[in-house]
Amino acid sequence: MTTATTTLLLCDDHAVVRAGLLALLGSAPDIEVIGEAGSGEEAVALAARLRPDVVLMDLQLGEGIDGVEATRRITAASPHPPHVLVLTTYDTDADITRAIGAGATGYLLKAERPEELFAAIHAAAAGRTTLSPPVASRVMARMRGSRPTLTDRELDILGQLARGLGNREIARALFISEATVKTHLGRIYDKLGVDTRAGAVSVAKEQRLLP
Repeated sequence: MTTATTTLLLCDDHAVVRAGLLALLGSAPDIEVIGEAGSGEEAVALAARLRPDVVLMDLQLGEGIDGVEATRRITAASPHPPHVLVLTTYDTDADITRAIGAGATGYLLKAERPEELFAAIHAAAAGRTTLSPPVASRVMARMRGSRPTLTDRELDILGQLARGLGNREIARALFISEATVKTHLGRIYDKLGVDTRAGAVSVAKEQRLLP
C-alpha cells in the first residue's frame, strides 16, 4: 500500500539547521518540503499561500514573532489550516503549554531519531498528536498533579496579568506598590513552574485558575 505524500513547510531561523533538515527530509520519499521560512511572519505568509499539510515549527525564531505566536496565527486561519508540529530543543512546562495552547498538533524534540520525526510528520498530517517521550511525561505529570494553591492577592495579580496590564498598571489597579507586585509575581512564577508572564497566564488558563 502506497503512503500518501505529506507536504511540509519548514520554519527555523537558522539556515544551517534548515539545510540539515532539508537534507534529512529529502531521504523520506513520502515527505515533500514545499517551502522554508526563516521567521514567524514568513511562516504565516507561506502557510497561507502554499497550504502545506504540516508546518514544522521551531519555537525560538529571533526577531519578530516567536513560534508560538506563528502557530497561533497559522492554526487560526480558515478554512482548513495546516497542522503545526513543533520541533525544538526546549521542553519546559511553559513552552509545552504555550505551544499546545496555541494549537500545535504535536511537540517533538530535536534529539529524536529521524524515523520518529518522519512518523510524527505523517501523524500530524492526519491530525494525530505526537509528543516526544520527555514531553509526554511532563504533560502527564502536570495532569496528574494537584492544582497549585495561590493566595487571593496572587489570583488578583494573575487576573490583571491576563488582561495584559504591566506592573505599574497592576499596582495602580490593586492599590499596592510596584515592588509588591514584583514580589507576588516571583511567587506566582515559582508556584506555576514558569518564568514569563505569558507562561503564567497560559498555565493559569490550563489549570482553570482564572475566572
